[in-house]
Formats: sequence, structure tokens, C-alpha cells
Amino acid sequence: MSVIELVDVVKQYENGQELITALDDVVFEAAHGEMVTIIGPSGSGKSTLLNMIGLLDTPTGGSVRLNGRDVTDFSPDELTEERRSEIGFVFQDYHLLPMLTATENVELPTMWETELDRHDRAVDLLNRVGLGDRLTHQPTQLSGGQRQRVAIARALINKPNVLLADEPTGNLDRDTGATILDELTRLKETENIAIISVTHDEQLVEYADRVVELVDGTIKT
Repeated sequence: MSVIELVDVVKQYENGQELITALDDVVFEAAHGEMVTIIGPSGSGKSTLLNMIGLLDTPTGGSVRLNGRDVTDFSPDELTEERRSEIGFVFQDYHLLPMLTATENVELPTMWETELDRHDRAVDLLNRVGLGDRLTHQPTQLSGGQRQRVAIARALINKPNVLLADEPTGNLDRDTGATILDELTRLKETENIAIISVTHDEQLVEYADRVVELVDGTIKT
């Protein structure tokens, strides 16, 4: 069964008197343990599609299913809870808080919970991404590749079923990018999660189980 599924999704925006269609009857799915890469030219709707998959936006038409449940008409609070428990996000610019240590940055999504093992899980995740000797380092004391690994660990802290990556290698040199992609591949297999990335980086395409091309809001087959 697909962990995330978009069925005939349409997304339209009003721009003055003009109606802009960002996504047009998009059908998309990703399964546990699968890495899917979304490619396409600028303005093709990739960011809109990622926002739809990440439950950050709602469709004008069609439906979104998460773990087989239709979440299209969920309230904003219900969507927030689904994102918190089911979806992890990795961004090109890391979005780490500079005053916090690597461990504290990983713990951040769980800081308002009563779960007692969040610190232990953060430390475990950082060890698993090869940063066991950087637990107390702040982002300015880390390289770009190390910061991205902290961001990956943070995205996994809530044990999501879907990991969304927006240009995860965009700020990295090729060798460091390969290290990050090797890590994502390993995590895909050990965590059995769906990894969905949006990229312009051909290197990431090489690691994908499946590549989806989006052009003018439509998936090309």
C-alpha cells in the first residue's frame, strides 16, 4: 500500500483576474522503502507538489491519502498533527537554530512533548548519521554536509513514514552530496520510510528508485 497518494489533484491560485493552475490532475504515490525524485524546470509546480505531499497546502480538486486515509478535508489542526507524526522535512538551507547544539536542534520538534526518551533518540540518530562526536557542536562549528546530516536526524526524530527533501544536496559539493545520498539510501532501507525529493541535481536522480517529471503542473509519463 502507498504511504502517500495524490489522486487527480488540482491546485489553482487567483492572481488578480487570472486563474493560475499550478497542478493539473496530478496522480502520484510513494511506498514504504522507496526513494522518489521529482524533477522539472523552474515554475513547473515542483514546490507546490511537495507542499501538497507534505500537507502544507490543500488541493482545489482531487484527494490526498496518507496511509490509506483521505486527509483532504482535514482541519488545519488535524493536518498539523498528521505532519508532526507522519512527515519529516529536510531543506536545502538546513534551517538549524544557530544558538542550539546539534543534539538540541534534533530534539527541537519534540520539545513540547512529554516523551522522556527524546534526548536518547536524538543522540542515537546523530550517531547513526555519523555525528556522534559532534553532539555538542553548534551549526557554525559544523561543515555543510554535517549540518545537512543534523537536519536529516531532526527530520527523523518523530519516526515519520515519509521524509520530504527539498534540494537536499543543493548547497553541497559532489563528494559531500554523495555522502548525504548514501545516508538517505541507508535510512530508506533501515527505517522503511518513503523518501521524496525535489531537485535539479542529476546526482540525486542516480540514487532514486523512481523519477517523476513535472512539466507545467502535469506529470509526464
